[in-house]
Amino acid sequence: MKVIAALILGLSAIMSASLISDGLTDLRTGDRYVTVKGVAEREVNADLALWPIRFVATGVSLSEAQDKARSSRNAIMAFLKLQAIGDSAVELQRLDVTDTRANPYQDNNSQQKFIISQTLMVRSEDIEKIRQAAQGVSELVDSGVVLSSDYGPSGPTYLFNGLNDIKPDMIAEATASAREAASQFAEDAKTELGDLRRANQGVFQILARDQAPGVSEQQHPVKTVRVVSTVEYYLR
Repeated sequence: MKVIAALILGLSAIMSASLISDGLTDLRTGDRYVTVKGVAEREVNADLALWPIRFVATGVSLSEAQDKARSSRNAIMAFLKLQAIGDSAVELQRLDVTDTRANPYQDNNSQQKFIISQTLMVRSEDIEKIRQAAQGVSELVDSGVVLSSDYGPSGPTYLFNGLNDIKPDMIAEATASAREAASQFAEDAKTELGDLRRANQGVFQILARDQAPGVSEQQHPVKTVRVVSTVEYYLR
């Protein structure tokens, strides 16, 4: 019985050692992988322009301020018409009327009693038309319109809404770029590229095509869409 027990213990020790050895081998093999990044970029044009034109009119009486506001509004509409921007593309928004006499901190000797501010929102898919019109906005100032940048940007905002249409192709490009980098790494390391271990498609970014400090993406009609995919491959 003692001999049999010793043989069983001996076999168990051999099998345990074999399993431990196999486990360590699998662990070392399983840890052999490479992490790479693939980048895809595409230049796109904005497909929607939003241009809030905000003006201010003042007067010593409400009727005087109203007359000036009406004159400014008509001047803006005439300017837009000359730029081939129809009335249907313009929406009246945000009308504010301020009586400065109601402000206890206002100097009562001031001649400015009423302030009217209003925003005309221009919305168009004709990006080039809006861009050209915005470049000639100084004509409004020359005609006596007082423009304001309160509550919003001073120029058009250009948006790109076609991201979902280009996402699949860009993800495929980024993944292919990552695999190419992984294949090159495997070749340099004298090994073979294995199966996919893990993938993260990354976040899509919409950037200004011409990037510089202080440059806002929404101010430019031409943009760069970028996605960076992070992929891990096993190495054989």
